[in-house]
Amino acid sequence: MPLWRRSTLAVRPLVAEDREAALEVCRRDAVGSVLAGVQAERLGSAGPPGAELLGIFDPDDADARPAALCWAGANLVPVQVYGTLLDDLVEYVRRRGRRCSSIVGPADQVLPLWERLAPAWSRPREVRRDQPSMVIDTDPAVEPDPRVRLATPDEVALVLPASVAMFTEEVGYDPTLVGASYAARVAELVGTERTYVRVEDDGEGPRVIFKADVGALALGVAQIQGVWVHPELRGRGLATAGMAAVVADVRARLAPVASLYVNDYNTPALRAYRRVGFRQVGSYATVLF
Repeated sequence: MPLWRRSTLAVRPLVAEDREAALEVCRRDAVGSVLAGVQAERLGSAGPPGAELLGIFDPDDADARPAALCWAGANLVPVQVYGTLLDDLVEYVRRRGRRCSSIVGPADQVLPLWERLAPAWSRPREVRRDQPSMVIDTDPAVEPDPRVRLATPDEVALVLPASVAMFTEEVGYDPTLVGASYAARVAELVGTERTYVRVEDDGEGPRVIFKADVGALALGVAQIQGVWVHPELRGRGLATAGMAAVVADVRARLAPVASLYVNDYNTPALRAYRRVGFRQVGSYATVLF
């Protein structure tokens, strides 16, 4: 496998034989690395076209094991990328050009990476510099909502509008207008029992009033994403009790640690998560294109 060199360091796409070494890097910070950890666990299996899990190598390492990683797919996700390792990654990523829709991960890696890429890349739509990274590894501190449950495969059409509403509110555009991949992802999460909903009938038929997904699962960590409460019903404690139900099931069924990250300006969400028992362990950052 060829190596792309800046000076004394090297970057290359990882292969199945690198799986354990890649996981070792991710385990240094399982919560911060969970997005890339999903891809490290899948090394050797077919992935999205054009996507790569990159390893950044130090030639002074006699075992030739990666010192850092970066998932380069729809998102660019750095893992343990600091100092001269960052310089080498920047050169590699610049050479291949921007293919991602966002850069996301621990803020102390994302922001320096973006600072070096900014002169060569298009202006982003938004840079979210401080997104508290939170975890819970105990029972929830409040009573779970007994009406929150896993969505079923025959409810994909019911879940999709709620998912689109969440994404549009969070990111700023309707993801279904740019292809079918978002709808396919919603169906995948439902089909693999990783989407939670509370459904009620408003007199005109059933509708989702609370939703959350386990968007990433690796390294003993389940990252909860896509949390949404119907706008007409916000401020009534649905998010707090709903998230308590999600945490209880996630920890019983999927992973001992549940995590999430949230925009620092989203005070109601932060308040709800803290009531459930989440505590902050770091900070994420996201650059949106």
